[in-house]
Amino acid sequence: MRGLSAVDCGYRWIAEWESHEATWISWPYRETTWPGRLHAIPPVTERVIRTLAEVEKVHVLGGPSESFQAASGALTGVANVIVHNIPTNDVWIRDYGPTFVVNPTEKKLGAVRWIFNAWGNKYHPYDDDAAASKRICQGLDTSGRWMLESQSDSTSTLECFDSKLVCEGGALETDGQGTLLTTSSAVATGTRNPNWTHEQIESELKRQLRIRKVLWVDGGELAGDDTDSHIDQLVRFVRPAVVFAAVSSTSDDSNAPHLAKQYQVLRELTDAQGRQLEIIPLRTPPPRMIQGRRVPESYCNYYMANGIVIVPQFGYRQTDSAALGILKEQYPDREIIPIDASDFILGLGAFHCATQQQPAVGSIALP
Repeated sequence: MRGLSAVDCGYRWIAEWESHEATWISWPYRETTWPGRLHAIPPVTERVIRTLAEVEKVHVLGGPSESFQAASGALTGVANVIVHNIPTNDVWIRDYGPTFVVNPTEKKLGAVRWIFNAWGNKYHPYDDDAAASKRICQGLDTSGRWMLESQSDSTSTLECFDSKLVCEGGALETDGQGTLLTTSSAVATGTRNPNWTHEQIESELKRQLRIRKVLWVDGGELAGDDTDSHIDQLVRFVRPAVVFAAVSSTSDDSNAPHLAKQYQVLRELTDAQGRQLEIIPLRTPPPRMIQGRRVPESYCNYYMANGIVIVPQFGYRQTDSAALGILKEQYPDREIIPIDASDFILGLGAFHCATQQQPAVGSIALP
């Protein structure tokens, strides 16, 4: 018999643009993720952390001992930042961290923990990453505060719901109104969920996240992407019924036909309210090779925090500037903050991949 799900207990997953209590991020240390360029990554990560700390709390997983000491030293005295002595294998906390959910009636934070197997057993070891969500959940109370900070003796650990679905956070995108975007290639695969049908996957997403409609946005692909087409590199909700979609900036890009097919799929979809999606193209930079391999550069990998949007920049002025202009137009009430990701992307991800939002439960209204 299945245990109670997050939805059974009154929780739901909300959109990234809702108010945050905190952002979770991991400190980089793994040479094999950025071969020959690791030295350039901690300064970028530190800038992201300091930027976020101006608008919300930032929890940093320090990683193994030497990395933890490096993170602690770099961030000493930075207000709103807590460095945790939690081991990791890599930085991609979007994928191995918990998916935080909220109970709007009781104003409580909860979390769904998916099974993490390193994108279909592509990288080893991944044991610390797979255990990180449990360690995070054990330290938080139902209000979303780290319990070592709490002054109350009556605080209780947030409720966690363990799913049997192998899933990464970057494979999921919601409008907060019952619609979820994902791709078959990143979830319904033999290396992740070999015995699950699409219908079974949809059922599990609905019972854990209070989703009413799952949209399978298939066909999109970025050369060099090792996630099997995570949705957060391809399509993002701007607001309900409106999405950004990655499209190629040059017709000779090998990504062009895949992204064009994805665009056509989006045109035929409707959300949980029956609305057709308004699609805003977000052009990718021209193809770029680093150390002999294509990197999956996409402006869809931006991250929203309280009052700001952190946007990756890849060193190609035309598309970098165009992306900033489009995001400024669509988010007029937020500060758009460009941060260089031209080295960071060698790890095959950008700033959305490297962050995980924790919602502020006190500000969540009843649906």
